[in-house]
Amino acid sequence: MERRAVNAASFGDGDLGEQALLPPGLADVLPPEAAAEASATEHLINAFEQHGFERIKPPLMEFEPSLLTGTGAAMVDQTFRLMDPASQRMMGLRADMTPQAARIATTRLARRPRPLRVAYAGEVLRVRGSQLRPERQFVQVGAELIGADEEEADAEVIAMAVEALSGLGIADISVDLGNPRLVSGVLNDLGVTGAAAIDLRDSLDRKDAAATKAIATGTLGADATALLLALLNAVGPADECLERLNQLPLGAAGSPAREALGHVVERVASAIPDTVLTLDAVENRGFEYHTGVTFTFFAPNVRGELGSGGRYRAGGGETDDADGEAATGFSLFMDTILRAIPLGERPSRVFVPRGTARAATQALRHEGWVTVMGLNGAADTAEAQRMNCTHILTATGVVPLGETGE
Repeated sequence: MERRAVNAASFGDGDLGEQALLPPGLADVLPPEAAAEASATEHLINAFEQHGFERIKPPLMEFEPSLLTGTGAAMVDQTFRLMDPASQRMMGLRADMTPQAARIATTRLARRPRPLRVAYAGEVLRVRGSQLRPERQFVQVGAELIGADEEEADAEVIAMAVEALSGLGIADISVDLGNPRLVSGVLNDLGVTGAAAIDLRDSLDRKDAAATKAIATGTLGADATALLLALLNAVGPADECLERLNQLPLGAAGSPAREALGHVVERVASAIPDTVLTLDAVENRGFEYHTGVTFTFFAPNVRGELGSGGRYRAGGGETDDADGEAATGFSLFMDTILRAIPLGERPSRVFVPRGTARAATQALRHEGWVTVMGLNGAADTAEAQRMNCTHILTATGVVPLGETGE
């Protein structure tokens, strides 16, 4: 199911076209997709609640200091800002709900027992889309496990997300894992700092082997260059990649990141053995505020990721020794999920002729029918067809439209 932005040309010239025209990256969601999105959202939240996660509902906008600090700092460039007429203070429209969940956990719910499990669902708005996700407004559904630094917590949320997505009918889900601390740790051990570190990080993010080799050759020795290229090639099935990583001299800072990644892969494979697990040793884009193992969910032949997440510091900054609590969680993106789930059959709609007793229509709805009332004197069968009804209520009961004899 694709969301389609409205083009004014579809309506021709005039006021109607101007009223229907929407900004790039924004789109109306129409029947039956809107109902499918709402149903899928509630399915996911219900699945999280069954695992002990409690729902929260953050506001659509907040003052900048609370929205764009800590984990929220990574979304500064994606956040729409506006002046609050009441307080004369700057506010931001949320571009990601994870920082809001972290704020609530570490303030309003600070005295709740740990680990704390919260779930959420709501619209987010971003300044710009990406090539894989041109949509700038979409529904985000997620869960956060806060106050636990055990690797079992990472495995729990990954397995829960896969289970919930599978319950929507999405088949062959794969999980791509990584750890941004792996590359940063290796670069730190190699003594790479300043512009060279930024350039190397950028070339690795772009998976540009030629640029990585050129930069490393100019600043590091042959062994260090070979190590970085080996990391760049450590992508594919998780078991194979971990075996390759175990052969590399990752140093005092890089080795713990590798070990954490290996432990999480082992636990996830045990929890959901039929799920394909892959690994990308240098993946960092989209995980700027994460401090440990990260993960992204994919489905075959579906554009974009179903969701992503990982370990971070709730209420803190971007380093392990920053203030804040250990946390792990994920966000699922409903625009992508709608492209992955099968569109179920629409409920049967029965046309109810004008003048039918209310008790009769209530009885039909109790039986599971969707009733559409006749409001004018048009022929019942013709009006039922015009209203996209599948059945019609007659003196003998509910019958399919093709069996009315008219």
